[in-house]
Amino acid sequence: MNEYKTVEKEAYDEFIEKKSKFIGYVKPVKTVQEATDFINSIKSKHWDATHNVSAFVLRENNIQRSSDDGEPSGTAGVPVLDVLLKEGLYDVCVVVTRYFGGILLGAGGLVRAYSHGSKLAVSAGNIITMAPCKLLSVTVDYSFYDRLLLMLNDIDANVEDSNFADFVTVNFSLKSDLTEKFCNTLTEQSNGRYTVKELSEKFAKV
Repeated sequence: MNEYKTVEKEAYDEFIEKKSKFIGYVKPVKTVQEATDFINSIKSKHWDATHNVSAFVLRENNIQRSSDDGEPSGTAGVPVLDVLLKEGLYDVCVVVTRYFGGILLGAGGLVRAYSHGSKLAVSAGNIITMAPCKLLSVTVDYSFYDRLLLMLNDIDANVEDSNFADFVTVNFSLKSDLTEKFCNTLTEQSNGRYTVKELSEKFAKV
């Protein structure tokens, strides 16, 4: 898998449907244990809720799991999972908490409500694309710093951190297949004065 979509951060959103309160939670996770811990933390937080429905999708071994947590089979966990699959998300866990308001929603109503709760959570978590990137570093004079920032912005690099001393050292991540292009541009713009140092490789937001 060269690129994949996930959520950027842990987040939540909520809504009311026929007096039932639904709270959708989302968190980026990498393992079954992380997903399980997140689900358990929400269940502990909302121990008095009627249901805490969950679903998660992991890149490793392409694991997909969902739980109705007491709701009629197929009306809760599967709709929550379907939202993740239709969005093409990986390494994501969603929990939709329900406080029953006294009015039955019916099977169709439950499916719509849990789907909506999942969509709200995912939206709050901010969908991002992750791709194989190289973590790079370049050290320049202060006089070249503004131009460097423009170059990084033009090629959609993510600045990780900057160190301001006698010179400015900028560490940034860049899609692996754009590294050569950036190096060539830097050489041209600086007349060969500056070079890029490769630090490591990782999946990063692009």
